[in-house]
Amino acid sequence: MKELYEIGLVFRGFVLVSHVFKNIEKNKNLKIINKDLRGAFISAINLFAKNAFNNLNLEYLESNNILFIFKAFEIQASDSNQKESIILYSLIDKKKKDTDKFVKKFLQKIEPISLLFVSRYSNKDFSEITQFRPFQNEIKEFTYT
Repeated sequence: MKELYEIGLVFRGFVLVSHVFKNIEKNKNLKIINKDLRGAFISAINLFAKNAFNNLNLEYLESNNILFIFKAFEIQASDSNQKESIILYSLIDKKKKDTDKFVKKFLQKIEPISLLFVSRYSNKDFSEITQFRPFQNEIKEFTYT
């Protein structure tokens, strides 16, 4: 598998939980991005793709050396009458050329994370973010099995 940097879940623009497997190497021109900014960016770019391209779900973005993978699904929060979008994201080192094939395999492999999160946290109060900390271990276990 390619070098995995991070996996997390974003809801309403905030990172609920994430696990960092390896820090992204800093270079002179790269700043570490605040996780709240990352959550807002992930929500905004997915909402833009959905609205601008007729319900298109964005699967990934590429940069020179990082692959940003997204998987949107729905969950019911206790303070809402309808299900809302939640986004599972991954940051991965991009070294090989066949990105589409890799993304499909990776999304299949991490799908159990989203299913487990929905079953465990549906109808919960999502404003209490500390309740999601234990899920970091679930992310780590699924990724390496």
